[in-house]
Amino acid sequence: MKQDLLASTHGLQLASTDDAYKILESGLPGVIFTRADIADEFFNLKNGILGEVFQKLINYRFPIVVVLPADHGFGDRITELAREHSRHNGIRFCTTLADAEQWIERQVDDL
Repeated sequence: MKQDLLASTHGLQLASTDDAYKILESGLPGVIFTRADIADEFFNLKNGILGEVFQKLINYRFPIVVVLPADHGFGDRITELAREHSRHNGIRFCTTLADAEQWIERQVDDL
């Protein structure tokens, strides 16, 4: 990978709505989040964190990719969300780090 875009390398996480600003201010062209970078409450769709963060990143056209295995354990709604974002231009869900790296590199190259 040309530049290390792993969230953990830069102290980035997905846990609260404030994280969208930290991500945007990181100076990175895009970020890869693994399961270790994401708080469980982020996947609780009732609290609105995921929706607010994703919308902010989409508005600023900041690409992120979330690596989430198929057996994530967060239920059908998250599986459906991941499926809907499997072809999204700005926020992508992948099941492997290798797929995530390939996707984010294409996004960054297009900037």
